[in-house]
Amino acid sequence: MSQGAHDARPTPESVTSLLEGLDAADRETIELRLERWSDDLVAALTVLYPEQDVSALALRLVERAVEGFRLRSPELRRLDQRRLLRPDWLQQPDMFGYACYADRFARDLEGVRAHVDYLRDLGVSYLHLMPLLQPREGDNDGGYAVQDYRRVRADLGDIDDLTRLASDLRGQGISLVLDLVLNHVAREHEWAARARAGESRYRDYFHVYPDRVMPDAYERTLPEVFPDFAPGNFTWDDELEAWVWTTFNEWQWDVNWANPDVLVEYADIVLHLANLGVEVLRLDAIAFTWKRLGTNCQNQPEVHAVTQALRTVARIACPALAFKAEAIVGPRDLVQYLGQGPHAGRVSDLAYHNSLMVQVWSMLATGSTGLAKQALSALPPTPPSGTWICYVRCHDDIGWAIDDSDAAAAGLDGYAHRRFLSDWYAGEHSGSWAHGLVFQHNPATGDKRISGTAASLTGLADAQARGDEAALGLGLARLFLAHAMVAGWGGIPVVWSGDELGMPNDPHWAQEPGHEDDNRWAHRERLDWELAAQRHDLDAVPAKVFQGLRHLAAVRAGLPPLHASGPTQVLLGTHDGVLAVLRTHPSGTMVCVYNVTATWQTFDMRHFSDAGIHRPYDALGGHPVFAGPDGVASLSPYAAWWVIDAPAEVPHA
Repeated sequence: MSQGAHDARPTPESVTSLLEGLDAADRETIELRLERWSDDLVAALTVLYPEQDVSALALRLVERAVEGFRLRSPELRRLDQRRLLRPDWLQQPDMFGYACYADRFARDLEGVRAHVDYLRDLGVSYLHLMPLLQPREGDNDGGYAVQDYRRVRADLGDIDDLTRLASDLRGQGISLVLDLVLNHVAREHEWAARARAGESRYRDYFHVYPDRVMPDAYERTLPEVFPDFAPGNFTWDDELEAWVWTTFNEWQWDVNWANPDVLVEYADIVLHLANLGVEVLRLDAIAFTWKRLGTNCQNQPEVHAVTQALRTVARIACPALAFKAEAIVGPRDLVQYLGQGPHAGRVSDLAYHNSLMVQVWSMLATGSTGLAKQALSALPPTPPSGTWICYVRCHDDIGWAIDDSDAAAAGLDGYAHRRFLSDWYAGEHSGSWAHGLVFQHNPATGDKRISGTAASLTGLADAQARGDEAALGLGLARLFLAHAMVAGWGGIPVVWSGDELGMPNDPHWAQEPGHEDDNRWAHRERLDWELAAQRHDLDAVPAKVFQGLRHLAAVRAGLPPLHASGPTQVLLGTHDGVLAVLRTHPSGTMVCVYNVTATWQTFDMRHFSDAGIHRPYDALGGHPVFAGPDGVASLSPYAAWWVIDAPAEVPHA
């Protein structure tokens, strides 16, 4: 940091008045946190607003942080202390996630409270409730067009209900995760309404242009996110009498992060949500927040400074709060969201491992690991404090984010392979067992994304509907294998609601008003509690799926090598049908072995001894791993092994 930036730090004298009324212990707490983290705040502000009075802006943000600290409950202050004493809490192997819409899971927030036992039964310690803050009326992008960040959707409950739910979850060892949409607000948000009313302060909260000169200049390099139903990136608004930037939909107005008042507003919102008991904020659409002419306006360097500024404010007021970057970007850009260079350890704690998800589906479709070995090996290592969110699927469609250079290195044509995967998972390719739905096909670019539940994409749902026992067994094996691969990677595995019961695509998805043009609702189905009631009946398919995922959660909780700080190395010297991953950690070593084919495969035992595992034991299966006379082990179709050195009490030949 430059000397000038260092001089912009809030001094003890400048914050004295802010600390009035705090007792001696609280005052010391804030002073120590400022001493530790104010440099990070000033560094971020200097990058974002080089023409501004950084010292004054930093003081405004510190004022918000101190007020947020004052309002923090004793229970949450105790949580802050607990997290500071265990900063790697998100990296522990017992972290196991679940994501859902509150209303589609259990009607409302009180319904979620009533089913916490179900989540604990599965092994959940991390619950992501999809957007539940007040959205605009009508179409609202699944809740991502927020009208009021300080209110809960009326049909779900109110702020008191949310606070009670957060407290109940915390009491059961489950951390609550909510979305914070950073790139845009609904056209009906107060800021936008006041901008349309002519208040210049709020017009400056958005990217507003009197004519098409600048919008056309930007459009030359901007992609379209939803070309089918929201072409272009700008919308004329009659009340505003101007063009406004609308990346996603005409009623989602992009906010102007180059305006420091916007940063201060969002810092207030972050502190408000943290004080309700939210433990992780998913920073939605963060890759889009900073605009630069001549670029695609994604992944700009300032994005990470924005995150660092917000993160620092939270660390001063509520250090138990963690950030998760929703950055579904190319493989080479992913790791930056966990912090690299000057942002290492200063931005998000979590990021989505989109590349792993794509490669899991690619391996299942092809029965080949060549591309996955290339792509996953090419990713730069994560910072020690950074943790992946690993998932088989999420609420969104699956876009085939495969790097052309990775494909070429694996002997594939990137465009052709992406097209193959879309056709395969839409059930349009010969031999496919999948039954997904095509989402947002763009004939001009060939982009063709896929919607569908895990059961539908693995062939399980179709096999069950047909009563085909052989196909059912293969579908179950593929589903378990996919979840084992993400659970064994080392981050936090997150299961999307319904996948733990093997639920198929909702055939009635288009019948709900506002959903008819968006088939992603096919895999956002309401949880079937009649199926959930079968979860302990081992003759029922829902129980086989539920108990399989429950077993994954229980086993990984007892495996120290799955601590997320440990590096993950893909072993390259295996057969094409086998993916092997080495997990190393000071607490121990582990080799995960996966057969991605429907045929038997072999695995050379030397990989275990090379890893320092001399009595190989499959922790998932609960048995030793034996070699044949030729020194190789045999893996059954779609087998998943998590191999460690056998515990002392386990006999071994």
